[in-house]
Amino acid sequence: MEEFINNFAEQFDETERSEFDNSTTFKDLDEWDSMIALSIIAMIDEEYEITINGDDIKKASTIEDLYKLVKA
Repeated sequence: MEEFINNFAEQFDETERSEFDNSTTFKDLDEWDSMIALSIIAMIDEEYEITINGDDIKKASTIEDLYKLVKA
């Protein structure tokens, strides 16, 4: 989980790493936008060889929700 959080946090340029943990509601972050959503989709595909889509992002609230998709 920690590796996933680190990979997730790397997609953000201005948000401090300390802002991220498994319960972070990522859509509430000031920096969150559609480009970061695409970066998250690409990161999950590249790092974990799992394909998720925009609907998966919409349904997820926390970083842990996305992690569960990766580990499912």
